[in-house]
Amino acid sequence: MVTPRTNKPGRGMEYPFAVVKQRKAVPHMFVLDALAGLEPRTRPMFGCLAVYVGEKIALVLRDKIPPDPDNGVWLATTVEHHASLRREFPSMRSIKVFGKPVTGWQVLPASATDFEEAALYACQLVIARDPRIGKVPKKKNSPRRKRS
Repeated sequence: MVTPRTNKPGRGMEYPFAVVKQRKAVPHMFVLDALAGLEPRTRPMFGCLAVYVGEKIALVLRDKIPPDPDNGVWLATTVEHHASLRREFPSMRSIKVFGKPVTGWQVLPASATDFEEAALYACQLVIARDPRIGKVPKKKNSPRRKRS
């Protein structure tokens, strides 16, 4: 037999703010501060925070708990730019979370001794519109309407 659900009077009134979802802290906020002049937009992505400048996704900010090797600042780039960027960012490497040995996404690991310096330099490259950082996201397929 199914027991009917009842709405208990006053439910939630003892905790009026219980339904408010607490926002996560912005990881590596100093990056957004450095890019403020470009008026970056942010969106949640992969449980992280994607940073868009203009039409391009430039960076992803990640700080998962427990600490993870892919925490830090992800650079949106392509394989052809890895060598030149690695000369400027010695600690840069492909992210591991996707399970591929080499990815277009590169990370400046938060665990690196030069993390903040490297992240701020990456911001300078974004501000300078360095073509090695940033990708125009692919358009999502919209549902097609059936023709009659």
